[in-house]
Amino acid sequence: MRGSIRYLSRGRVIERSDVAPTEMLIDHLRLVRGLTGTREGCGEGDCGACTVALGRLDGDRLVYEPVTACIRPTASIDGCELVTIEDLDADGTLHPIQEAMVRHHGAQCGFCTPGIVMSLFTLWAREGEVDREAVIDRLAGNLCRCTGYRPIVDAALEACDARRDARPPITFLVRAAEAAARLAEMADGVDVFLGDETRFFAAPRRLDTLLELTRAFPDATLLGGATDVGLWITKGGRDLPRVIHLGHVEGLDTIVEDEEAITLGAGVSLERAGRALGRLDPDVAAIFRRIGGAQVRASGTLGGNIANGSPIGDTPPLLIALGATLELCSADRVRTLDLEDFFLDYGRQDRSPGEIVTAIRVPRPTAAQAFRAWKIAKRHDQDISTLLGAVRLTLAGPTVVEARIAFGGMAGTPRRASGAEAALIGASLVEAASWRAALEALRLDFTPLTDLRGTSDYRLEVAVSLLGKALAEIAGTPTSKTRVFARREGGGHD
Repeated sequence: MRGSIRYLSRGRVIERSDVAPTEMLIDHLRLVRGLTGTREGCGEGDCGACTVALGRLDGDRLVYEPVTACIRPTASIDGCELVTIEDLDADGTLHPIQEAMVRHHGAQCGFCTPGIVMSLFTLWAREGEVDREAVIDRLAGNLCRCTGYRPIVDAALEACDARRDARPPITFLVRAAEAAARLAEMADGVDVFLGDETRFFAAPRRLDTLLELTRAFPDATLLGGATDVGLWITKGGRDLPRVIHLGHVEGLDTIVEDEEAITLGAGVSLERAGRALGRLDPDVAAIFRRIGGAQVRASGTLGGNIANGSPIGDTPPLLIALGATLELCSADRVRTLDLEDFFLDYGRQDRSPGEIVTAIRVPRPTAAQAFRAWKIAKRHDQDISTLLGAVRLTLAGPTVVEARIAFGGMAGTPRRASGAEAALIGASLVEAASWRAALEALRLDFTPLTDLRGTSDYRLEVAVSLLGKALAEIAGTPTSKTRVFARREGGGHD
């Protein structure tokens, strides 16, 4: 067991043993290391000003991902390479992204620019082609109040094109190869435990060790990517004396695909989950694309998005409609239950003390099944759902023989519309009049709340409209106007 965290920075190992469970990476950078190029804007992982890059090994390949330092606990970066804005030109030469930003006048007031550059650096560093859509997607997690994204996009495209053509001599790629070798040397497979039993940060490596910890400390906070827990600290002012980090547990980040289903470990990031599950249907890919920005999807985990029990979480309605099941483990047992049964009431889930979500199994839709899903929010990117609806129909010709309709944002938990489902059985998709009973039944399935995102009446009318839209689309012939064509990796086509 190791009583310190270690990470790589500028080719050297930084080691600390005095890290509090609630110390955020932004404070470590600015107050401990004096690296003030990383700016704090919103303090809630939304604006992207504090974006840094974390490098992790994927096999023998080093992969850089953007993360927001304001809600990322310092201790959670153990075993990673940390790259900040200062590191890009540490040798006195501007990085190609920085050079392109200068040429295209991509900076305005400059406050958000370091975060923008770091987001684009992670795009530049990945393998494969980069198109305009990919740049815009990566910038969705960086908010610039001065506006003027066009020169930023142009700069990113120029730099990424040059990277693919290997035109400039890029010293950073050489350093990245060296960093990969150092990270491999640092991977000791040892559990991390900072503090004592009254106040600690623990990062176990094995599932059995994790389960022993959760049994001994059932009140400890389980930490995945911190995209939710981080806000408990920065905005809620909560003190979390005991934190158990799931990010190093072997097996929790695996994805297993077979002919019947895709099974994802609870620690799989939302980014990776979106790539895998997005191949099931274009609408699934589109919903995952709209979960936060790239920084949130790189850090947040699928298990965390489910286990926090939010009634407006984006993935549960999708997965309920697809018929997903959960695996839950404790030190004493392993059990499986339908995802819809996990949510008992607002703030209550079917999870015993010491028990954790370990895996999610998502059946593949069959040739006889059709799926549709939509997210409704006040803005397209970086926003919480007002409501999210998902529909899966099993058909025998034009006749509905089974229906699964799930909504988030319509009740205290993600929930199925049982009345509408029952009314659809036997309905013919070619006879719109046979749908009416289901649309009316949906009005009785939910009594939504009114809040700042929408009134009860608005939510109900939108839900009914979405179900009608799903039925109309499934009854017709899919086109580019009725289906989302997810062109990037992880998407699919009709």
